[in-house]
Amino acid sequence: MSSGGAEDDIPQAERKTVTDFCYLLDKSKQLFNGLRDLPQYGQKQWQSYFGRTFDVYTKLWKFQQQHRQVLDNRYGLKRWQIGEIASKIGQLYYHYYLRTSETSYLNEAFSFYSAIRQRSYYSQVNKEDRSLSCPRWVNSEPAVIPCDAVGSDIAHELSKGLKSQLLYLTPMPVLMPELVVKKLRYYARFIVVCLLLNKMDVVKDLVKELSDEIEDYTHRFNTEDQVEWNLVLQEVAAFIEADPVMVLNDDNTIVITSNRLSETGAPLLEQGMIVGQLALADALIIGNCNNQVKFSELTIDMFRMLQALEREPMNLASQMNKPGMQEATEKPARRENPHKYLLYKPTFSQLYTFLAASFKELPANSVLLIYLSATGVFPSGRSDSEGPYDFGGVLTNSNRDIINGDAIHKRNQSYKEMHCLHPGDLYPFTRKPLFIIVDSSNSVAYKNFTNLFGQPLVCLLSPTAYPKALQDQSQRGSLFTIFLNNPLMAFLFVSGLSSMRRGLWEKCQDYLRKINRDIAQLLTHSRSIDQSFLQFFGDEFLRLLLTRFIFCSATMRMHKIFRETRNYPESYPQLPRDETVENPHLQKHILELASILDVRNVFLENTLDDY
Repeated sequence: MSSGGAEDDIPQAERKTVTDFCYLLDKSKQLFNGLRDLPQYGQKQWQSYFGRTFDVYTKLWKFQQQHRQVLDNRYGLKRWQIGEIASKIGQLYYHYYLRTSETSYLNEAFSFYSAIRQRSYYSQVNKEDRSLSCPRWVNSEPAVIPCDAVGSDIAHELSKGLKSQLLYLTPMPVLMPELVVKKLRYYARFIVVCLLLNKMDVVKDLVKELSDEIEDYTHRFNTEDQVEWNLVLQEVAAFIEADPVMVLNDDNTIVITSNRLSETGAPLLEQGMIVGQLALADALIIGNCNNQVKFSELTIDMFRMLQALEREPMNLASQMNKPGMQEATEKPARRENPHKYLLYKPTFSQLYTFLAASFKELPANSVLLIYLSATGVFPSGRSDSEGPYDFGGVLTNSNRDIINGDAIHKRNQSYKEMHCLHPGDLYPFTRKPLFIIVDSSNSVAYKNFTNLFGQPLVCLLSPTAYPKALQDQSQRGSLFTIFLNNPLMAFLFVSGLSSMRRGLWEKCQDYLRKINRDIAQLLTHSRSIDQSFLQFFGDEFLRLLLTRFIFCSATMRMHKIFRETRNYPESYPQLPRDETVENPHLQKHILELASILDVRNVFLENTLDDY
């Protein structure tokens, strides 16, 4: 029988199944591609569109499961095409995490990505024909389709009987190299999700598999993107090796530690502690450091800070009632984490746009946090005034030439740096409670703040330089940010330790929790502390950041090689030193922690005599 006759023999029900599948597939692609057009800022505009996209992918995923045999026989459904659908669903969950900051959605993304790998959906892509396409008869005139087949909305469109409606249903041929690139991109996305979930063992396996795939890809095809893919491998390898200290089991395997907020993480508020009721609602995490380890537009500093602002993820099943993908369009009853924007090397305009959006949507009695990890910009000349634009600030992205990490300045020195976030640029946003963290070589520029509107305002500022005797770790992330993310690891690093057994690590973590509790008491019992600190102390995330900041500052002030003023963190408003960072009780605790680690010799015994 001729091919045309064979196509005529296809039962109408099976024709309809393929037609319905092609429509759902095309509709899902249209909606998914439309996500790129949504504004990246704002928390309301995108939700309805995401809901529609999830709904169509739910129907598509269930439809291909229910009609797999017909689709295999009549459509020629490939396993990689099923993998593509699953990969898109994983991407939707990941982007839902980025939009909501709910770590539960990372688990859902991991589930779909993991299923692709376990079921080997992409395993045959290297053996596929050079190009792939749908059967031609899919373009034929559709019959009237009952509403219960795929839903009334789809039935309405298909029942119009217009051939033009179906002309676009046949996917464009997929060339072999493009198909392999889909597989490589899947690996890169899966790695990002695993990094965020601290599944480092899976990351290492994926990196090895990706390396083999890239080698095969570059060997088989004469492509121009070989260098880019090898750079991806180098970036992720550097990312997973960025921690300066390893925690080891008895068999020398590496222990994966999580730095998200756990139930026992932040010191509890004890009876009699008078603190504010503000809650951290929004955070901008900005990374613009030259030559710092990064992966997928996420520097290691940004990665560490975002984890410091998240709780341990839970499974969606424990948070919601209904099963299925539709759950992703529903928010848990209570937001567990502050909403975050991750901005990698933003321009000033981009940064200000996101900042204004966060400020606008900030709920009542809430706090906006700004984390700046960026190259310092210093004033180009002497100024007669000392205003909020006279001390420099941190660099924002521009198209200027960069030589050895330093920007070329060929401008009139009487002008201020245009591509710089000056302290004065943040003044309009101090109309609401604002918590700022600056990790930069010119962090002290933000010490010259003025609280114009009487709202709670705190700036935590990194050292502007570290001792030369300390091994340079700037590429692997800032020491100050490590203290805010994982203070014990930072303490071990400045003490000259690069590894530790798990038992001793856990013992030190218990002692560090005791130190944090005592720091909380020092802060809340202080008679001279600025009230802004206490206003923020009611929030768990901010409370933990403040106690870690004080621990960091006290540790550096007691360390023998941190002897210059620029080696110490500072804050606005200033903390009362004798009641916090130089408190004898806290200093005793630090020496006891050093004794547990047998590194007491690197700390000064009588630090008060040195000031």
